[in-house]
Amino acid sequence: VQLQASGGGLVQAGGSLRLSCAASRFPSGFSFSSYSMGWFRQAPGKEREFVAAVIWSGTRRSYGDSVKGRFSISRDNAKDTVFLQMNNLKPEDTAVYYCNVGYYTDGYYLPRVESEYWGQGTKVTVSS
Repeated sequence: VQLQASGGGLVQAGGSLRLSCAASRFPSGFSFSSYSMGWFRQAPGKEREFVAAVIWSGTRRSYGDSVKGRFSISRDNAKDTVFLQMNNLKPEDTAVYYCNVGYYTDGYYLPRVESEYWGQGTKVTVSS
């Protein structure tokens, strides 16, 4: 699977950004709607942090505690794309954001660890 993230940039605190992640090159017999998708982020000097995920059908969504109520994940299976709408951005949201392929188990989203299931990242900078 190939994942291409876009939409990052520089924004002032309180502003909004919408990230997109377009998926392609699916294994034989699979399509975008086969996969649950998620977003993680990594700030300089910090560990990668879970941001949001959406199940393959779009009927279940999960969010990290730090973004609940401000971020919203969605997907368009017809366009093979997952989105992350980020509102009321804060300087602490500054990070590189990565989309990934994963799965839900026992109600929790787990990302696939193989490198081919991660996008290249898009940088978000929030100024105060």
